[in-house]
Amino acid sequence: MKAVILAGGRGIRLGDLTREIPKPMINIGDKPLLHHQVELLTKYDIRDIIILVNYLKDPIIEYFGDGHSHKARISYYEETEPLGTTGGIKAIGEQLTEDFLVLYGDVMIHMDLERFIRYHRIKNSQCSLVLHPNDHPYDSDLVEIDPNGRIIAFHAKPHNRATWYHNLVNAGAYILSPVILQSLEKGKKADFGRDIFPRIYREVSMYGYHTSEYLKDMGTPDRLERVRKDLESGKVFQLHYGHPQRAVFLDRDGVLNNERSYISRPEELELYDFTPAAIRKINQSGYLSVVVTNQSAVARNLCTEEEVQTIHKKMETLLGEQGAWLDAIYYCPHHPDKGFPEENPLYKIDCDCRKPKTGMFQKAIEKFNINAGESFMIGDSERDIQAGSNAGCVTIGVRTGYGIRKTRLLPDYMFANLAEAVDFIVHDPYRKNFVTVYEKFRSYTGKLPWIIIIGGNTRTGKSTLASYLRIAFEKAGHRILQVSLDNWLLPEDKRKNTMNVYGRFQLGLMEEDIKNLLSGKTVIRPAYINHPDRQTMPVVYHPKHADIIILEGIVALSSESIRRSACLKIFTTLDPLQFRNRLDEYYLWRSKSPEEIDRLVKKRELDEYQLIEKESNLADLIINSSIS
Repeated sequence: MKAVILAGGRGIRLGDLTREIPKPMINIGDKPLLHHQVELLTKYDIRDIIILVNYLKDPIIEYFGDGHSHKARISYYEETEPLGTTGGIKAIGEQLTEDFLVLYGDVMIHMDLERFIRYHRIKNSQCSLVLHPNDHPYDSDLVEIDPNGRIIAFHAKPHNRATWYHNLVNAGAYILSPVILQSLEKGKKADFGRDIFPRIYREVSMYGYHTSEYLKDMGTPDRLERVRKDLESGKVFQLHYGHPQRAVFLDRDGVLNNERSYISRPEELELYDFTPAAIRKINQSGYLSVVVTNQSAVARNLCTEEEVQTIHKKMETLLGEQGAWLDAIYYCPHHPDKGFPEENPLYKIDCDCRKPKTGMFQKAIEKFNINAGESFMIGDSERDIQAGSNAGCVTIGVRTGYGIRKTRLLPDYMFANLAEAVDFIVHDPYRKNFVTVYEKFRSYTGKLPWIIIIGGNTRTGKSTLASYLRIAFEKAGHRILQVSLDNWLLPEDKRKNTMNVYGRFQLGLMEEDIKNLLSGKTVIRPAYINHPDRQTMPVVYHPKHADIIILEGIVALSSESIRRSACLKIFTTLDPLQFRNRLDEYYLWRSKSPEEIDRLVKKRELDEYQLIEKESNLADLIINSSIS
């Protein structure tokens, strides 16, 4: 396959940078952008390259010559006058007798070209466009595809403000059949995206290849600087599908937008205020943002799949207006329960995509080459957490929407909302702490299990830290038992008003049970129910075969006997303002009124918070658990 690179543009928006060299010859890292493109082409054995030149052509020709030193065969066609993106290709049409690849010379591109070519051939396409979401769809020409990938519409900017659009942008890389040349006029200036594709997409077989790999134009100073930073950070290469990708899987209702039963119209979808910034942070981090959502409103005959797509167009448009995008949206329209008179029987099936099954996850994993073990699932229901766990992801619950209230399965982590969860994922606040802890473990020469105890006041991140250490140690190949000391807490209706924190945690009973646990015996406890909608269930702790046991809870450092058994004692703390904010958020989630919260906090200040804070001097390591 031959490649044609369009490299004749003036680059006016780059100002003085393009006075003496053409835009494609501006350095990205230690080499010109055009050099990066040629390297990518030859990596996939595309060695016959034609570069279309015009403005300041000599630096390009002098740098590449005949291409021999770049392991390519490079020739040039000079446009005597600017002919847009199509005129030069029409002029060299006699050389393009088979399908050929077109790249724009101002686009930094690093993608799996083999996948793209294979897609083009499988679809028997005459014209395949690379499409991707971007952070400025409102001033981009947008493309619409059907479920099979066929292009069904082009939406030129400026867009109709009364219409919602998918965030799918022409990225500036094509595979074209020679038949497309018949639609080009010799010597006439025209643009593929603006003039040609919108005119011919109904007449030819035209498909969109949706990718989240790196394609970004560097035609303005801001975009140039961003591309340079992305190369320096490694983001350009990491997004290539040859590398396993990391994703943040997201439930929709109750996580991204207000929970409403069976949203069936765009008017009913309202994003949380924090959602665009949180999604934008995922985009900037290098994680993929992938929605996986059950939408049984279709099976219930409350709306059609087309109406679900319109709802998602609204969501993508609202996110795009604030510089955020979703890399993919998967939805399940099915529901297994049959027999209702108003149902749509076509969708009343036992499918493999409805959560807690993993069909939607598997589609994304295959398409994007996602490493599920390095990915996260954020949801607000037990079904979300079960699905994420079934798919092999780290699971995060949020207290918005259904708030993980009615559940018997707890997530790995629990946060107030999407924003807090994304901060945790992106900032990875405990990474350095784990390195410290792991080094201490490696230097340990005694008998296993190695015992970590984590104490500190309520809401200061003890269970979050414990889960982080468990997951990190498991990834390093170790067997971990994580024990929540909350399971020794007396239920609220069995507490006496005179009890302090040690009485509420039944410290004496806890010491006896932990002694048995550390001697190798199985311990069974009723799970602590921290929300009135939950039901109690037994928790079974099997200590055998564990390399490391993590004991975490408010009173972990309160017992001398437990402290003596510990190899490492950790105390978590939090800044006062964040501490109070977390208390308020947590107790509101537990359905307490602001007045009840104030009374409870005043009481706990005397019989818990001050007592526990004094135990920080018993710790080997003090960790501030602020996320951001």
